[in-house]
Amino acid sequence: MTPFPFAPVGLLASLSFLSCLSTPAHGQTPPNIPLNGPQPTTVLVRVVAHGAMVLGREVGGARVTITDVTTGQMLATGIQQGDAGDQNQIMRTPHLMEEPIYSTRSSAAFTTTLPLQKPTLVEISAEGPLAYPAAIQKASTTLILTPGQDLTQDGIVLHLYGYLVQIERPKPREALIARDDVKLRASVRTLSGSLVRPHGDWDSRKIRLYGEILIGDRTIERLQMFYDEGSRTFEAPFFVPLLRDVPDGIVLRVIATDLATGNTGMDQINYPVLSERLPSQPVR
Repeated sequence: MTPFPFAPVGLLASLSFLSCLSTPAHGQTPPNIPLNGPQPTTVLVRVVAHGAMVLGREVGGARVTITDVTTGQMLATGIQQGDAGDQNQIMRTPHLMEEPIYSTRSSAAFTTTLPLQKPTLVEISAEGPLAYPAAIQKASTTLILTPGQDLTQDGIVLHLYGYLVQIERPKPREALIARDDVKLRASVRTLSGSLVRPHGDWDSRKIRLYGEILIGDRTIERLQMFYDEGSRTFEAPFFVPLLRDVPDGIVLRVIATDLATGNTGMDQINYPVLSERLPSQPVR
């Protein structure tokens, strides 16, 4: 009778481990592409507003550029085109890390096919929103592109930080009258064009939003702003300073900052100030 009818446990474990090493997992199989020569490689880039939607046609899209880091050669450039994406999927649906967020439904993207002969270190950069030059932000990343291995679905996602803040009233270049009671009105949106408002997906109650009055470089007053549902803007009343105090006019500035996401936006306009209105004369 054999004293050890079964192999030792340690030996079985070693054999099992070696068996695992000799059986490649599905994701470890080499790609079925030619060994040499340029291979068409599709790269999809998606530029999004941080914490919001994709930069689409509503805000003019974004410009994307792909550059070979080693040679400095521009490999591709173009404008991201399309829609802002599915708000319900992007903002409200839980998802795992590897699940697509922006590509479940049609959304703006820049797509190009590059003839790569070898793994290539590239810089991918983006700037937008192009329809609002004063609010344009930039972002970039570097990564290695491998010949014949496409990057699609969500693709390479670049996040732009900021808000679109626009002073709606008083209108630019409008002269203000000294001592007048004036209403400052401003709209606030994400870089993808989505409205910032109380209780919305982009909740204004979670950001610091205020106006400022400046004389030269000196801030003379800070204004608390309140949301007006009718105009979908934020408002604050103020009195125009005396003409003798502002011979060069005043600057109105509105700032929106989300400390949790890092998004910040600003608009400011210089206004001339005219002498106060004279009281109307009685008719004789």
